[in-house]
Amino acid sequence: MPATAHPIRHRLSVDIGGTFTDVVLEGGGRRATLKLLTTPRAPEEAVIAGSLELIGRAGLAPADIAVFVHGTTLATNAIIERKGARVALIATQGHRDIIEVADESRYDQFDLFLERPRPLVERHLRFTVPERCDAAGRIVLPLDEAAVEAVALRIADAGVGSVAVCLLHAYAQGAHERRIREILAARLPGVGISLSSEVSPEIREYERTSTVVANAYVQPLMAGYLERLGRDLAARGFFCPVYLMTSGGGLTTLETAARFPIRLVESGPAGGAILASHLARQNGIAKALSFDMGGTTAKICLIDDAKPQSSRAFEVDRRDRFKKGSGFPLRIPVIEMVEIGAGGGSIARVDAMRRIAVGPDSAGSEPGPACYGRGGERPTVTDADVALGRIDAGSFAGGRMPLDAGRAAAALDAHVGLPLGLEGPLAAYGVAEMVDETMANAARVHAVERGKVASEYTLIAFGGAAPLHVSRLAEKLGVAAIVIPPNAGVGSAVGFLRAPLAFEVVRSRRMTLAGFDPAAANAIVASMRAEAEAVVRPGAGADVPLAETRSALMRYVGQGHEIVVPLPDGAFGAATEGALAQRFAHEYTALFSRTIPDAPVEILTWTLAVAAPAESGPTGDPSLEAVAPAEAAALGWREVHDAATGTTARWPVHARADLLPGLHIAGPAIIVEDETTTLVTASFDAAVNALGCIVMTRKDARKDPE
Repeated sequence: MPATAHPIRHRLSVDIGGTFTDVVLEGGGRRATLKLLTTPRAPEEAVIAGSLELIGRAGLAPADIAVFVHGTTLATNAIIERKGARVALIATQGHRDIIEVADESRYDQFDLFLERPRPLVERHLRFTVPERCDAAGRIVLPLDEAAVEAVALRIADAGVGSVAVCLLHAYAQGAHERRIREILAARLPGVGISLSSEVSPEIREYERTSTVVANAYVQPLMAGYLERLGRDLAARGFFCPVYLMTSGGGLTTLETAARFPIRLVESGPAGGAILASHLARQNGIAKALSFDMGGTTAKICLIDDAKPQSSRAFEVDRRDRFKKGSGFPLRIPVIEMVEIGAGGGSIARVDAMRRIAVGPDSAGSEPGPACYGRGGERPTVTDADVALGRIDAGSFAGGRMPLDAGRAAAALDAHVGLPLGLEGPLAAYGVAEMVDETMANAARVHAVERGKVASEYTLIAFGGAAPLHVSRLAEKLGVAAIVIPPNAGVGSAVGFLRAPLAFEVVRSRRMTLAGFDPAAANAIVASMRAEAEAVVRPGAGADVPLAETRSALMRYVGQGHEIVVPLPDGAFGAATEGALAQRFAHEYTALFSRTIPDAPVEILTWTLAVAAPAESGPTGDPSLEAVAPAEAAALGWREVHDAATGTTARWPVHARADLLPGLHIAGPAIIVEDETTTLVTASFDAAVNALGCIVMTRKDARKDPE
């Protein structure tokens, strides 16, 4: 069908997960979705196939798509699975081993066999050159260009695919790094070069080195993938802009993503947090706990006043998933969340202490859980859900992918039931309980570390597996309310379409409040604004107003860590020093319940982000009309193992598509849709609100106090 036949602005998003690739199409106030297995050897195949299938169903052609948004975990997986490029590192003379010396701390003081992640750069590929800048950016020792030439020859002989450059204090003066790039580019054509002064221009040499090395490690892989994707989309008639979801919750261009692929490490999960923030705002939820459980991982994020927690620090490839410091530190803008290996494809086993353990390894899409019938022999969480009756094996994924319940039961019996002497559904029940307790524990720890109480939050659940497990998670956390949005099974992909085109810039420039220089501060902010707008403005358009958010990382002089303080709007002037002092005192008191009288304060790092307006998308299904409050009629019944009683019982089954706003469902019950299944345990009742969300309320929370 010709593109001119569809004047409606249609937008397409695709999220590549470890097990499934999710596709969402929006336009004209309506939404269509599709879920298909990820093709790990060539991820773009599922992206293209799913996109063409979905727009074909809608009677559209590729040229009818106005915007294509994409998120992927490929960068993260490449680091974890060690499938990145062969990388060389160039550092300042005397700092060859900073990536291995790190900060000399131990993430577990009492573990005599503690293991750190293996460095992404082998030691014989770490080179140094004479040069030196001081912390103020003054050149103390000029760059020895002859030494750089010699290093370039050694790198060429080593067959390196990418180079990271991280010089001492390059965040303050990047001239030496840029000159090294010029020399390397002439000697090493086709080799990617990442500079710390561009990737992460912040203080702290170890974190900056780790970040630029990780960027260099994944850059050839991601640049190649993004180039193929762009080429394949264009070849099939997609002539629209293509944007990538970043870890910080904004969209960026293909070119920027290929240059800074490390900003994509939490791409998919960030989309989920954006969706949860949007839902919290729509539903008037002040405290939301985003719960995203897919095929490979589960992600939990705290959202206050419709704003997800954010950070400039992140760790990837943790040796111990609950211990800070056990992974590679990255200094990038990121939505702060806890991510654990607890998804539908997480593999269950009996460990050496005869305990059921689940994850973090996953069966993925190849071979997948045993019930997929694609060669998987180890039991997974999905196998347990099938064996417990929570998933209808015949209608999985809308009937596109029937499951084999016999294979699920056999795998659970062989690997869990027989070793522990468990009969019937007890092995499956044990697997489900362990994964739910693991997620509940992660949520508790994540909340406590940030001074929050998890039970005070409303759970917003999405992802293919989250609606199946959210009731039990809420019971363990003491949460009283749950919201499950329309199209929850492809929630992150929906979130991509709610994200703004945005870019964040950071600069480390030390300035004390007592010596605050308004002119210098204005120059720093102006430079950052120009860099951010250069990324955002081409896609947003010349006439679109851009929102600016800026902050400073501040501390008392002599402290080792900073806090984030919002900067005043407008140009800085004589009154800025006092305003910043008040803002710092307010933020410091909120965190530590006190200030330090008369202690000098300093700004260490400046951040600035610009964003174009985000599109709101459809709100509910316009074809649905609210009905008077009434009990929903069941379309059938299913035998389900009831965790509360330890027995199998008949639960009513409802089709989500038939649930009009206002209808009420008493738990226990099952609500089915093509992309996921919602389990309403006996502790909860459910209803559909005007936005089409399933709202589950704990029964005892509604009782009048005695």
